Amino acid sequence: MAKTGLGRVSLIFACGTALFSDGYANGVIGQVNTLLKRVYGADRVGAHNYGTTISSVAFAGTVVGMLTFGYLSDKLGRKFGMMAATGIVAVFSALSAASSGAHGSLGGLLAMLTACRFLLGIGVGAEYPCGSVAASEQSEEEGVKKGTQNRWFALATNSMIDFGFVISSFTPLVLFWIFGNNHLRAVWRLSLGLGVVPALAVLLWRLKMDEPSHYKKNAIVRGKTPYWLIIKRYWKPFAGISLTWFIYDFITYPFGIYSSTVVDNITHGNDSLTVVFGWATVINCFYMPGTLGGAFVVDYLGPKWCMITGLLCQAVIGFIMSGLYVHLTNHIGAFAVVYGIFLSFGEMGPGNCLGMLAAKTGPTAVRGQFYGIAAAIGKIGAFVGTWAFPPMIDAFGGPKSIKGNTGPFWVGSGLAVFSAIITFLMIKPLDQDSMLQEDLEFREYLEANGYDTSLMGLASETSSINSDETTKEKLDADERIKTVA
Repeated sequence: MAKTGLGRVSLIFACGTALFSDGYANGVIGQVNTLLKRVYGADRVGAHNYGTTISSVAFAGTVVGMLTFGYLSDKLGRKFGMMAATGIVAVFSALSAASSGAHGSLGGLLAMLTACRFLLGIGVGAEYPCGSVAASEQSEEEGVKKGTQNRWFALATNSMIDFGFVISSFTPLVLFWIFGNNHLRAVWRLSLGLGVVPALAVLLWRLKMDEPSHYKKNAIVRGKTPYWLIIKRYWKPFAGISLTWFIYDFITYPFGIYSSTVVDNITHGNDSLTVVFGWATVINCFYMPGTLGGAFVVDYLGPKWCMITGLLCQAVIGFIMSGLYVHLTNHIGAFAVVYGIFLSFGEMGPGNCLGMLAAKTGPTAVRGQFYGIAAAIGKIGAFVGTWAFPPMIDAFGGPKSIKGNTGPFWVGSGLAVFSAIITFLMIKPLDQDSMLQEDLEFREYLEANGYDTSLMGLASETSSINSDETTKEKLDADERIKTVA
């Protein structure tokens, strides 16, 4: 019997909620790095080039997870990928917390923590083409009210990532209140170790899940995937989604500088951990109004137009912040409000809609790979931005000059406008049942090009469909006999 109402919505959240681990894992490591420097000394930690190394390996692990599990999600199933992803996150969150070096070696501790972060990144990256894709397919199952499908997907995915960021800064703060300044080792280890809790909770939630019906009917696991036909049909929207994801992640980095501006001005450089963690929590809370409000807007505007609206509004706010930088920083309260609005538009637009477009534009047969590759390209954008913007800031006059602080943001806002243009020209609008319609048209396209579509779908599902069709044919025959008699 098909699930209806709340039961079906709960399955959307079961698929997507594990992305909370992405926000938590990526956010908490920044707080842990602060703690490690306090415990072991900034000079000793810096001597091992730890900060650069751990950000690089975490990025690499996430990309590996996205690409590998994108393929496995399509070939072995969404449930397999989701269970594996949450298992990896749980195991390596625990091992990260237990990191240690031989005979108390700091180098050994940092090396183990770095290795665990790479493997944890694989699990986090796997959630994108497995959990998000399954959530998108569950959102179009029977029982989900029309006009709310995009809303539930956004709340179950991007909102969970943003909430993970909020909790990632609040958790060390609470632990610091509990343990105090003399037990910072307990604070950083527990901050990492508590990442096990959401992963295990979602793992149990997913145990009794079945594969989405979209996957069971349209997967290509028994035949050869016609990649060339798929590229010819989907290259344009795929290129558009990948390029806009790259740009969005690329420009996210420079605008992050504003958070330090807000905190430094309000706290006057106070380095108290209570102040540092407290304001990190406040800054991360700025994301929530955008993603929560945008989840309701997207059902009215559609993902394409919601993303364009968010990008253009974000660009306008970015230009205002750049042009009035001196005036705003003299009134830090106003600056913080404008900055919060800027972040909110980013989450309403590309934050909520990029994953939605990636998950719902391609066909079910390669949806995991379509999503995984696009998301990986986005992560590469973040990596490139991380390395590109410091030299850009220096070229504008350095981080202490007005041009050094504002120049890159003119560039970033311009790229946001460019991204909106790409979205308009290359990405098609999606309606509430777009995946169902796309799968039907994709089958017709493959058949027109000589592909045997009888190989599509899981064997058990195909047998069930054939059995249903045979039963219907027998009933029709019996009805005709009765009519003749």
